[in-house]
Amino acid sequence: MNLHPWSPRDKRRARLATIALAALIGGALGGCGQDGDESPVWTAPNSGSAASAKPPVEESAEVESISLSATGDIIMGDAPNKLPANDGEGFFDAVTTALKSDFVMGNLEQPLTGDTGTSKCGTPKRPNCFAFRSPPAYAEHLKEAGFQLLNTANNHSKDYGVQGYRNTVEALEGAGLEHTGAEDQITVVTVKGIKVAVVGFSPYAGANNVNDLAAARDVVAEAESQADLVVVQVHMGAEGSDKAHVKPGNEIYFGENRGNPVKFSRTVIDAGADLVVGHGPHVLRGMEFYKGKLIAYSLGNFAGGGRTLSRDGILKYSGVLHVSLTKDGAYAGGKFVSTYLNDAGVPSRNKGDDRSRKMVAELSEADFGDNAAVLAEDGTIKPPA
Repeated sequence: MNLHPWSPRDKRRARLATIALAALIGGALGGCGQDGDESPVWTAPNSGSAASAKPPVEESAEVESISLSATGDIIMGDAPNKLPANDGEGFFDAVTTALKSDFVMGNLEQPLTGDTGTSKCGTPKRPNCFAFRSPPAYAEHLKEAGFQLLNTANNHSKDYGVQGYRNTVEALEGAGLEHTGAEDQITVVTVKGIKVAVVGFSPYAGANNVNDLAAARDVVAEAESQADLVVVQVHMGAEGSDKAHVKPGNEIYFGENRGNPVKFSRTVIDAGADLVVGHGPHVLRGMEFYKGKLIAYSLGNFAGGGRTLSRDGILKYSGVLHVSLTKDGAYAGGKFVSTYLNDAGVPSRNKGDDRSRKMVAELSEADFGDNAAVLAEDGTIKPPA
């Protein structure tokens, strides 16, 4: 018989279940305090005889949680001629407060590099190609905004070849920023004593493949063995204002298989992920809960400096996702903060315009029915009743 040792998460869950059961039994026996009093703390009995037993160790039933925030696609500009005003200084000022959490993540949809001479758009086979880059120094703008980790698993991270990608990694690390997105890369950070593993996926070479579900299960399972929480960042789905709805099956865009968003997201949750953050369609999509875990299918265009991303119609609407998770992965609350791209493609807030939240709420209900996340008027995200 094969014996599989319990993981730290399994042990925590068992402990919490025991605490909850004991509290329930204690309540049935009349052990609850009076109104306004603190409830008694249950203590586990020690093994051995009563005479030799040591005093019980008190154990709180409360579980610490941390707050995470995430954004969709970020392009700060396109060197040399489409860079933001003031060389990007203050680029994120309007949304810095909206980003604040214990751990701030974003999808960096461009390399931070000089011209390497290897732009992916330099061949006749790519007549409608887009290649973006911003100066390496712009990593400091990300840091000043509060970002702590950037996902690079997307279709623009290698716009200027492998060297451009290496330059991006060097720039991020030079600014003290974490990154994830390379194949088999698991980035583990400690947030208030809780270990968080972040893994990036996309349908592109060099990244964890969104279309290889067996490999996805393996890398997420490995991430779970290394950390308390697992966050999946995933670039998936077709693009455009007509692609706001999540539909069953694989999504094909310009001949590329950009994954089966629902199947992929549920697969990685089954494998141990606690949160799935999607981006790539350049438009907001709905959110659902699966086995108590939140899936945000697309957070839209967060930044398109130098007018690099379309602001036509609903494409200009975006937002910041906030999620709180306990150490054992339980959902402890969330909020969606509406943002949009101004005329210069700079991320902005307009407290009088709640279109982003309304879009996500309507799309969630339309696409996911009984599993849909419920977004209140203040942006609070709740599981379905």
